[in-house]
Amino acid sequence: MSSIWNPETIKDVAESVGISSLNEDVVQGLSRDVEFRIFQVLAEATKFMRHGKRTILSTQDISHALRVLDVEPLYGYESTRPLRFGEASIGPGQPLFYVEDEEMDFEKLINAPLPKVPREISFTAHWLAVEGVQPSIPQNPTSAEQQSRNQGVAGSSSSTTKLSSLTGGAGGENNVNVKPLVKHTLSKELQLYFERVGGALLDESNEAIQAAALSSLRNDPGLHQLVPYFVQFISEKVTHHLRSIFVLTQMMHLTSALIDNESLYLDPYAASLIAPVLTCLIGRKLGDPTFDPNAHWLLRNHAASLLGLICKKHSDSSPTLKPRLVRTCLKQLLDPHKPLPVHYGALIGMTVVGGADTVRALILPNLKTYDEMILREHLVSGAGGGNNDATAAAAAAAAAEMTMTEDMDLEMVIAAILKALMLLEQEDRAMNLNVTNGHSGSGGELVRERLRAKIGNILGERTYRLGRYALAHAVLQDT
Repeated sequence: MSSIWNPETIKDVAESVGISSLNEDVVQGLSRDVEFRIFQVLAEATKFMRHGKRTILSTQDISHALRVLDVEPLYGYESTRPLRFGEASIGPGQPLFYVEDEEMDFEKLINAPLPKVPREISFTAHWLAVEGVQPSIPQNPTSAEQQSRNQGVAGSSSSTTKLSSLTGGAGGENNVNVKPLVKHTLSKELQLYFERVGGALLDESNEAIQAAALSSLRNDPGLHQLVPYFVQFISEKVTHHLRSIFVLTQMMHLTSALIDNESLYLDPYAASLIAPVLTCLIGRKLGDPTFDPNAHWLLRNHAASLLGLICKKHSDSSPTLKPRLVRTCLKQLLDPHKPLPVHYGALIGMTVVGGADTVRALILPNLKTYDEMILREHLVSGAGGGNNDATAAAAAAAAAEMTMTEDMDLEMVIAAILKALMLLEQEDRAMNLNVTNGHSGSGGELVRERLRAKIGNILGERTYRLGRYALAHAVLQDT
């Protein structure tokens, strides 16, 4: 497929930067890419022209289009006068177009009268209002101008007033009308749909209507205009209801329903959806501990599965999405000041997003330090022991001999680590590295000692007691 853009231009630019020869396929590919980019800029600029009620494309429209596309705008072409182009020939069939500059007569310029001296900067004071009454002076707007301005603002924001009050925005409380940059008009049907779905999801007494609302969100193909409002709704509800497991869980169900809807294009909203999901995954305090202290574990598991689903569907459009999420979770995992539920969320998040490669590269090398600095210290403090090395060693040894502790947080973290390590075992099996399970004799003791040396006393003992030699082999194969 040939390009409309002249490939010779690509070769000229390449020669100007020191590239003497280009492959013909590369030249054709670059020509098509330049043609696409120019078409994209012109399409955006045409939108600004139409919004401006104009029929002639201006340089300002091009600058606005480049800014929208996150491209540095051109400088020096903001002239308000129409540009005149001249044509010069540099050879047979090779016209060169240039902008004709206005010719200035120096004699007329010198003999022209001097412009008037500009007035000096000065300040004047006047009353905006006296005891709540605006005086009728030239500096203040008239009542007719004020009424027309208020009508314009009210008309442009009428479609967002009802939605902002439903989503709990601060603008509804202060009665402030904000005029959006781009007018977004919603039909009454969509406004009613948004209100009914939001109310149904937050109705604890009727599970049937909750299921119907989520089913509609998963299958309805006409919800494109409501996507930004649902994203804002999720973000605000998660931010203001961290103590309510029900609200947080419903927002995760709403996120899952939007992702499952194949008719919705969510690539521009992936980052906005990830923020509340991360809050439910690695939040410090989720839910009311006096009501159900263990309810947040299911919420964190659900958030982790959503995070993996978002990465699976949108990582192609955002190549840095997975590395940024893994980096965020790793930072939370290695912070000793964070509580164990946060470490649990970070572990399952890294496991779901990065898979076996992340476990082998980032989790496994840090397990020994995590065992000694966090798990052992948690056991020592929970047992009421001192900070001396003998007490810490005794507590760690006692924990290594236990098959189950009474600390739910610690057990969940250890279970998450073991589940992450099992991904390495599954990877070995996929590579046909079959190893028989079970430990026996002196070989088993050697495996136990190597596991303790590799991932710490507590985690090494737990891994050994599972009796899965394939898992131990997967953990120790790099040592």
